[in-house]
Amino acid sequence: MGAFKIFLFLFLSCYTYTTVTAQNETGFVSSIDPKVFQREQNASHFRFYWQDIVAGDNAASFDIISSLPDYNKTSVFGLVKIIDNPLTLGPQLSSKLVGRAQGIYASISQTVLNFLMIMNFALFEGKKNVANNKVREMPVIGGSGVFRFAKGYAEASTYSSDPNTGDATIEYNVYVSHYI
Repeated sequence: MGAFKIFLFLFLSCYTYTTVTAQNETGFVSSIDPKVFQREQNASHFRFYWQDIVAGDNAASFDIISSLPDYNKTSVFGLVKIIDNPLTLGPQLSSKLVGRAQGIYASISQTVLNFLMIMNFALFEGKKNVANNKVREMPVIGGSGVFRFAKGYAEASTYSSDPNTGDATIEYNVYVSHYI
């Protein structure tokens, strides 16, 4: 679900430029104090092993679209998988489970094995960011137009939802730094 939110947000951020000018006077977008982004930066290094389990009873990677039949056995062009893969401390699957890689990947080359990957790393230690939290946080990376090179974060809060229909209204508060 997190990867879908990121994809949707990136798509919407590309569209935003065309609507900012018309909606600026309505309160859709406003300037924020740049000091919000002037904090001491930390650097972190994570090391874990991504276990892509595609077969057996414990499979965590499933074909959404299989590669095109007899098209290209080298690149498996067109293959799309959805994943909930284990992240382990060591290379063995029996190693300590430290999180899950959740998202999708697709083979995007007709000539070599090359993948487009959209994932969230849901680590088990630290703050959790699940769909039923009151406020969910997601990264903002990139944009276009006035939001070129944008970076920041978005907070999503459920305003209302109907469990019978699946309909929901979600409030987004997006904080980005970008070049003028």
